[in-house]
Amino acid sequence: MSHSPVIKTSGIDNVSFGTNVTVVQPVNIYGSFIGDDAFIGPFVEIQKNTHIGQRTKIQSHSFLCEYTTIGNDCFIGHGVMFANDMFRNGKPDARPESWARITIGNSVSIGSNATILAVSICNNVVIGAGSVVTKNISAPGIYAGNPARLLRHLPHDAA
Repeated sequence: MSHSPVIKTSGIDNVSFGTNVTVVQPVNIYGSFIGDDAFIGPFVEIQKNTHIGQRTKIQSHSFLCEYTTIGNDCFIGHGVMFANDMFRNGKPDARPESWARITIGNSVSIGSNATILAVSICNNVVIGAGSVVTKNISAPGIYAGNPARLLRHLPHDAA
């Protein structure tokens, strides 16, 4: 016996855009804010209650979960995953109030296929491709690995 599936469409819904924003479709962006001069590549999902800063570039196939804030002048590589449901009870929790917040500072570059868990990352940080960030980062530097570890410090005013 064959049944018809529930079909939902992706697209752009209830998004506040700054000036000169570029979005390459297809995308799924809803209930969020995207700042001036930002770039959003194809096959990106940005969930509600997310804030993307000015001049930030998000490359293709990235997923930004609800309650993610990304600062100005950031670069998010291809296939970067942000995850804030930490499965505290051993399974997914559908209650948004239980989800942690993710905060990315200004001038942060995150390499392709990195995973960013419920953390805060300060300004002027580089996250290596394929890294998994499991803890807050409070000092500018280059971090890589699983879990991501400091490889070397960077000056506070340059990334």
